[in-house]
Amino acid sequence: MSKIAEFKALEAQLQEVQQRLAGLQNDEGLKREIEFESKLRKLLAEYNYSLPGVIALLDPAAAKGRQIVAAKAGRRERTLKRYKNPNTGEVVETKGGNHKVLKAWKEEHGSDVVESWLQ
Repeated sequence: MSKIAEFKALEAQLQEVQQRLAGLQNDEGLKREIEFESKLRKLLAEYNYSLPGVIALLDPAAAKGRQIVAAKAGRRERTLKRYKNPNTGEVVETKGGNHKVLKAWKEEHGSDVVESWLQ
């Protein structure tokens, strides 16, 4: 990319960002959030509290919940499925679809029919 093309592209980006900034400066919601944040920080400084301390005070489970979720990383266990063939009365229990008898039933009767046998 030539220097002039790069300059023009950056200039266009700058104008876009300036327009977005001007729009945000007039936004009442943003003004209220900034006011709330400044008042909150003054209050925290006045009582010598930190933000994590306040969160722990208001919601003790939040700090513990993050640790529990991080420690409980793993796959959930598959549920046991039980199929009963109404023709023979034979029962197959499996946690996956890779069961020899179940595959044979699906080939013989069709997948939709066998899935209807799920109990």
